[in-house]
Amino acid sequence: MIYHFVVGDEAAKPLQEAILSEPSLAGEVVVLRDILHVGPLQKTDDMSFSQMRSAFWQEVAAQEKIPVEVDDMECLLACSKAMYDDDTIQAWFWMAPGPADVCAYYWVLPYLSKHPGRFSLINMAGLPFLDENGKVHFPKNISEILPRELVKARRLARPVTPGEVEVDTEEWRRLTEENAAIRTHEGGKKIVSRSETYYDSQLTGFCTPQFQKASRVINQVLTKQHNPTGDLYLGRRLRQLVQNGALEANGDITKALKDFEVRLPGQPSA
Repeated sequence: MIYHFVVGDEAAKPLQEAILSEPSLAGEVVVLRDILHVGPLQKTDDMSFSQMRSAFWQEVAAQEKIPVEVDDMECLLACSKAMYDDDTIQAWFWMAPGPADVCAYYWVLPYLSKHPGRFSLINMAGLPFLDENGKVHFPKNISEILPRELVKARRLARPVTPGEVEVDTEEWRRLTEENAAIRTHEGGKKIVSRSETYYDSQLTGFCTPQFQKASRVINQVLTKQHNPTGDLYLGRRLRQLVQNGALEANGDITKALKDFEVRLPGQPSA
């Protein structure tokens, strides 16, 4: 039995199909939903890690008016306990070449590496896969890989070595100590801490002297810049740019992105 760790519901879908079609992959898909390349990593004395991350996302998603509960830690601890109770259980981490996946790998490492020889990594970075038309492509997310191609990729699973555990555990400790607002992926397993202003030039770059929907600005950053950070966090930063005067708004910025407009400052009123 294998615990298949993957980041995000979309990435989980083809993996679940692959597992159903290949007996050697039999196990359970464990979906990690927190996006660890944005927001704080240092927990406080009065909050658990899950409570701290839940509070962060609740603040980011305040306009959604939906309670946010991050329980990845509880899922991870439950899997680790099951591995202590049954030494036949394996854990595999399917890692796409992006900041969310690499940060999640660093995060789970101290827990799953306590089971020597039973924690394996499948690193998709730079690997070619076939699409539906039989053409070669290099996916950035596991959601872009066909289930039959994921079945083939199972051969890439290899146990994380003691040397990797030592080095990579230090990387997570560094990221936690830096506790930056944003973390970017610079290739391989390299993650760099960035300030909250890191994406400001992208956000303002798609603004014009004319008002346009905030949702349109965010969508352009996500699609044209291939920004991996997500609309919730970028929307939060866009509102902060309005609050500090870097952008002007028309409408209530406490509402959803589709409900207000933004433009570059200093323009005459219509």
